[in-house]
Amino acid sequence: MPAPRTVNAYQIALRLLARRELSSNQLRERLVRRELPAVEIETAITRLTHNGAVDDGRVAHAYARRAAEVKFRGKRRTRREIEALGIDAETAGQAVADVFSETDEETVLEHAIDKRLDGPVRDRAQFRRLYHSLLRQGFPTDRIVAQLLSRAEGNGTFVEE
Repeated sequence: MPAPRTVNAYQIALRLLARRELSSNQLRERLVRRELPAVEIETAITRLTHNGAVDDGRVAHAYARRAAEVKFRGKRRTRREIEALGIDAETAGQAVADVFSETDEETVLEHAIDKRLDGPVRDRAQFRRLYHSLLRQGFPTDRIVAQLLSRAEGNGTFVEE
């Protein structure tokens, strides 16, 4: 009877990376969950990093681009989410800076508002809902207010009410 085939951490990591790009921390977590030996996990991640299959900078840039161009998120939230992937703050900051140097945050904010708004801002309650939603998306307060006021019925007279 042939011996059972063993699969090592490197092979499992390659399969995981074939499905989607992962940061080194995400890959490590998935391998740990499979209860593989820690030494084998670190060896596999080091080898994959050296070969270019795992690149936290590339993951951070791809995530930042998707956050800005598809999800319409601001710089602050994008950076927090990248750091939550286990990518260091410096790499996350660089990725966000690079993407938002190509894609203006003001334009992203306009797209985010267009996605949520089907006409002018009609009343104070709608203004407040939009404001808080956009704030959670990571946009700067002053830019949110300026954009929403410019889109308000009667040029924002309800705000002073």
